[in-house]
Amino acid sequence: MNRSPWTQARRAARMNPSIIREILKVTEKPGILSMAGGLPSADTFPVDAIKTACDRVLTHNAKEALQYASSEGFAPLREWVAAKVATLGIQASPDQVLITSGSQQGLDLVGKLLCDDGAPVAVETPTYLGALQAFTPYEPIFASLASDDEGPLPQAIEALPHDAPGTRFAYLLPNYQNPTGRVMSQQRREAVVAAARKAGVPIVEDNPYGDLWFDQAPPPSLSSLWPEGSLYLGSFSKVLTPGFRLGYIVAPTELYPKLLQAKQAADLHTPGFNQRVVHEVIKGGFLDQHVPKIRARYKANRDAMAAALRDYLPPGCEWQTPEGGMFFWIRLPEGLDAMALLPRAVDAGIAYVPGAAFYAHQPDVRTLRLSFVTLTPDLIVEGVEKLGRVLHEALALTTAETTP
Repeated sequence: MNRSPWTQARRAARMNPSIIREILKVTEKPGILSMAGGLPSADTFPVDAIKTACDRVLTHNAKEALQYASSEGFAPLREWVAAKVATLGIQASPDQVLITSGSQQGLDLVGKLLCDDGAPVAVETPTYLGALQAFTPYEPIFASLASDDEGPLPQAIEALPHDAPGTRFAYLLPNYQNPTGRVMSQQRREAVVAAARKAGVPIVEDNPYGDLWFDQAPPPSLSSLWPEGSLYLGSFSKVLTPGFRLGYIVAPTELYPKLLQAKQAADLHTPGFNQRVVHEVIKGGFLDQHVPKIRARYKANRDAMAAALRDYLPPGCEWQTPEGGMFFWIRLPEGLDAMALLPRAVDAGIAYVPGAAFYAHQPDVRTLRLSFVTLTPDLIVEGVEKLGRVLHEALALTTAETTP
């Protein structure tokens, strides 16, 4: 047997496939109602506005749009972002804005800059799977923060390690968190930031869902409470279209130069054409009219799923109805394992994401995530009914197996 000439870096062993992407492959089978992927509804994509913007860019700025561009990003778009985050309480100049290839690249750049072998990184319990994937190759030690329905507990942040190498940052999603859908109250935000200040732990705030509120906007950002100790990530994927792969980092001035160097090493720059088209679409206030339509659509879907869960899930299932975002987080009755039940669910025509993958430590196998934005209300009800049948049957089998 020939020995391979390739020796992979140690970090390669820490890279793992996304369970969500693997599940999406399964859901491509005909007849599967997928509530697995965190995909925005394609029906919300403003195709006509994008067509018009593409034509304008190619008519008036084709050479510039199709050429190499600056690593920092298209200047007018950076100015737009600075004005946008100001509405969240973040006072930042365009010079602090770095345009990224999706907010996922932003997470990778953060990991590249701030993570070290053996240095702690604090995350919520549970947390966004993509962040764990982005940080893991840089070999941190994850510290799981005890959390409740409002997010991480302040006392858990205060208890983070102070000794060298010290906790590099706390990665937090305050608005309609992926996967749980929870949102931090104003009081919790203030307590969390106060605890982080006391512990000397900076905050990486990820906010892809903050505009997707249903009844009232969330409180001001964490970064507004501690500007010099916070780094903010945002995205155009959930409010416009994910296909452009446009996100951004708003960074303290001391971190910005190194983030820029990491960006230059990764891809030189985010596609200039995409940046110009997006700016052309949004510069006149388009999102002020567009996003409320998304909210109304998603709220109707949220309500349909909430009613279906009440009607069809067996007793013992637990969930909170989200106030925004895209997800329900379900905890199954004792004795059930969401990962083990997934093949039965797929056979029944319904797919979800088992919750275990969202935990840095000690996964709760009874949890699962349902997305409510990609299917119509009628299909949501049909899908939840199928899931309910699978769970009822599994509970009946569990009861039969444990009955003397």
